[in-house]
Amino acid sequence: MAVLARRGKFFVAEPFFGPGPRLVVSRDRQAAIGDLIVVRPGAGRNGRPGGRATIARRLGRSDVARDVIEGLMVDRGLPRRFDPAVEHEARDVSARLAGFDHSPRRDAGRRDLRSLPTFTVDPLSARDFDDAISASDEGDGASRVWVHIADVSAYVGFGSLLDREAYRRATSVYVPGAVEPMLPGALSNNACSLVPGQDRLAVTVEMLIDGDRVRQPSFYRSVIRSDERLDYERVDRIFAGQERAAGVWGPGLASARAAAAALATRRGAQGAVEIDSAEPEFQFDEHGGVVAVEPVEQTESHRMIEHLMIAANEQVAQLLTARRVPTLYRVHERPDGVAAERLIDQLASLGVPTPPVPKGHVTPQQAADLIGQASQLVERWTTGQGGRGRRALTSLVLRSLKQAYYDQRNRGHAGLQLASYCHFTSPIRRYPDLICHRALLAALDGEEPAPEASWVGTAGPWCSRREREAMATERDADDIARCFLLERRLSSAGDPDEGFEGEIVGLARAGAFVAFGPRGEFEGMLPLRRLRGDWWELNEEGTMLVGTRSGSAIRLGDPVHVRVGSVDAPRGRVDLLPGWED
Repeated sequence: MAVLARRGKFFVAEPFFGPGPRLVVSRDRQAAIGDLIVVRPGAGRNGRPGGRATIARRLGRSDVARDVIEGLMVDRGLPRRFDPAVEHEARDVSARLAGFDHSPRRDAGRRDLRSLPTFTVDPLSARDFDDAISASDEGDGASRVWVHIADVSAYVGFGSLLDREAYRRATSVYVPGAVEPMLPGALSNNACSLVPGQDRLAVTVEMLIDGDRVRQPSFYRSVIRSDERLDYERVDRIFAGQERAAGVWGPGLASARAAAAALATRRGAQGAVEIDSAEPEFQFDEHGGVVAVEPVEQTESHRMIEHLMIAANEQVAQLLTARRVPTLYRVHERPDGVAAERLIDQLASLGVPTPPVPKGHVTPQQAADLIGQASQLVERWTTGQGGRGRRALTSLVLRSLKQAYYDQRNRGHAGLQLASYCHFTSPIRRYPDLICHRALLAALDGEEPAPEASWVGTAGPWCSRREREAMATERDADDIARCFLLERRLSSAGDPDEGFEGEIVGLARAGAFVAFGPRGEFEGMLPLRRLRGDWWELNEEGTMLVGTRSGSAIRLGDPVHVRVGSVDAPRGRVDLLPGWED
């Protein structure tokens, strides 16, 4: 990935996202100076590199946020299109299944739930709807909940072109203003997506939630018809009494809310890790520039869907464990006792309430309990502080945990405090979920062949790797979008040197990471070399910088006033200056 520049009489492709060779390129009249381009190295004698490179593809302008994010995706190896044969297979299988009569008489293995009031809840910008909910009040405080998940396995046969491409991608990648889908749009946004008013194939997990316990789970293929496409903001307005739930789905939404609240109580009692985070949602203008970002906080509507999906995932994992069917589990190993004790020390150094630490050696289970309890105390403490310190303290909690991954061995999920857990509820965008669907259907009626154990063992590390790569790309794309928005804000400000109120969200020996802006939407690095007049050292817990001369301290969560020194949008980096004059 490069930007087209001119050096003397030559046109050159200069690396854009990182270091690399500068290549002389043959001029392409369709590309202009400052364009983002994909280059094809020139060929010398005997097929060796040599000669001038050629421009294989023009992506857009290097000063346009949407084009730079597109360039990042290409630079990270995302294909940005499907092979025509894969697209053709997706359209063909969609057309074939669209004309099939999925009545109980015609398809005895699929239950007809189209008369059951059903709704989806997703972000306002979503197009691929993996899951839908039905619920009813069973009396005596119990609720019956149906979690309907898109039956992707009905469209994507194992070993097909679609399946091989989905496995290669392993996950959808969501960046500001764009998505790299795991499945072609004919499936992800149409045939498989549980859009309202259309018959859709699903795999349903039916649960009786009695008090805070899940009872009588059952699993089956179904055909559903969603009555309403809800978004999180609308559901929160309904919960707040600002809007009426006027459709046939209204009573079901109330029952789902009650069931999720009961499940949340149980999760809290089990010591599950409690982390609330804000995801940025960017807005673009017609020219591809970033014009706004809205931090989307976790609200009751988000948590309702989260608790119901976790319950469905757990029930599927328990069945597959009991039946010994090869599948991929979502594994989150218990943390080390040393990591848990360090977290407690870090929180204590900042005056945050902490749970008591057992005497002697802390076992992995005790460590998981400690971190879970600590996360709940952090959430309550930061709420009492008006949210101050939440981002920094949440980061400490997360760093004390091991990274979750996919594996054919069931090793439990420490963060959720569950003995069995898998990912089942998002097969449109995650390949491990598709593996679990096939395993579940094989366990139920044998219509699907059970996944082969050795193949599942190979799929786990691959899917874990692809997930980590996707997360890195999404994080870097968010940083790029923030930088472009910051540049816009600075250019439109009356005083470009005007400072910002911020908060310390991270510390390193080189300096402090600061979230700043009206809602903390930007982040940058304040280097220690800019803090003159003292010598700063990071304390043992890594929670404060202490001045060796003055004894003053810069702590995680502290407010700070900063100015912007420089912005490097392609790399998503912001260098800060102290808000006060030296």
